[in-house]
Amino acid sequence: MERDTYPAVRAVAAARRDPAIDLVRFTCLLVVVACHCMMVSSVLHKDGTVTTENVLMDQGWFVPVAWALMIVPLFFVLGGVTGLQSWRRLKARGGTGFDFAQLRLLRLVRPAMALLAFMWGGLWVALLLGVDPQVIQLMTAGAAMPLWFLAAYLTAQLSVPLMARFHQRAPILTFAALVVLIVTVDSLRGTLPVLAFSNLVFVWCAVQQLGFLMADGFFEQRSRTWLVGAVVSSNLLLGLVTGVAVYPGNMVVNINPPNLCLLLLGISQAASLQLLKNVIGWLAGVRWIQSMIAVAGRRSMTVYLWHLPLLVGMSGLLLLTNVPKPLAGTAEWWWARIPVFFAVVSLLVPVVWLFGRLENRPTAASHARGPSRIAVVTAAVVVFIPVADAAFNGLTLALLGGGAACFALSVLLLGRVPTPVLPPSPDVNVLKRQEGQSPTLPEPGLSANLEP
Repeated sequence: MERDTYPAVRAVAAARRDPAIDLVRFTCLLVVVACHCMMVSSVLHKDGTVTTENVLMDQGWFVPVAWALMIVPLFFVLGGVTGLQSWRRLKARGGTGFDFAQLRLLRLVRPAMALLAFMWGGLWVALLLGVDPQVIQLMTAGAAMPLWFLAAYLTAQLSVPLMARFHQRAPILTFAALVVLIVTVDSLRGTLPVLAFSNLVFVWCAVQQLGFLMADGFFEQRSRTWLVGAVVSSNLLLGLVTGVAVYPGNMVVNINPPNLCLLLLGISQAASLQLLKNVIGWLAGVRWIQSMIAVAGRRSMTVYLWHLPLLVGMSGLLLLTNVPKPLAGTAEWWWARIPVFFAVVSLLVPVVWLFGRLENRPTAASHARGPSRIAVVTAAVVVFIPVADAAFNGLTLALLGGGAACFALSVLLLGRVPTPVLPPSPDVNVLKRQEGQSPTLPEPGLSANLEP
């Protein structure tokens, strides 16, 4: 009985954020921004046409490097840790799955709404000022990549209440069932290619389940030998399935739609995270690191959504200037990636200052009268319609405006409800007696970083 009740009681405790999770997420964001800076290269040809080159993908050495730098699964592992904690805390105070969905939608859709609206308005102004439509379309495509991640992450997060129920009853069986579904879809994707996109649900929910296991102390209770074995065996299996050409060796190719390779990476990264837990905790406690991630670490969605459009926009504007543009792939081009990276970071600072507050915790809760279940479901459908259209047909300027309108409608449907301050749950007294008996990452007493 104690094992079943401890996570719920711990979830309702008043707590601070876990700096280790913020540090890992912040580090992953830096890696993503740096990699994208090495990918995007806009070229203005003599006939006036503009094209983009993905320089990094053309490098032979990038395939093994991408194996190590593909940290998207780690985002979902962390999302599983924080999502499960958030759901348990909300549920302990009487919340429902629809309340959880409302809060997650608000928290993730509002930053994206601002991006789409700003891009749509800015690009229309540029078009009216005479900028070539081809350049406009090039810059519009800069928002497509962040949107697919938002759709995948939001889908996984909305599934938390349901998957948490399965996890509570049979955690290993739930994970195994998702693995079977992933392998089944991968086996049929050659016959039914459209079926492959169902792994956007199965793969990321399975990786998120790894975060559930981590939150409940599964990895904490394993020995270092077991953890090292998990890292080695998952990578060996990954090498086997890519070596015999069952899956592509390039992890970037494997990501959309995702397949078993991303789950194997997630297992390796979750075990590695547990192995490095003490080091990460120590680094997160360093004062200057705390100061650095105090803002950016808590504005991760804003940074992720905006960095690529800013990079593409900056590259497009540079084409109109006389700034020397080294040939893509040359030594001069690679050295130029350093100032490009810092330029993008500099552009992100005012963006985070202006729009980062949209990631603040929505003032809504289950004990206040919120939107109806129909409104929550409608809001979710309204969000996914433009995202699905962009995934299958590509992002256009018209769809950019339509997406901004759909996201705004979703926010209006969800609304904002004043939240009264409630006294701590009586179960907190149980927590005080049991604290320390169920090790986890983050440590007991630390709340989820995306809490409702």
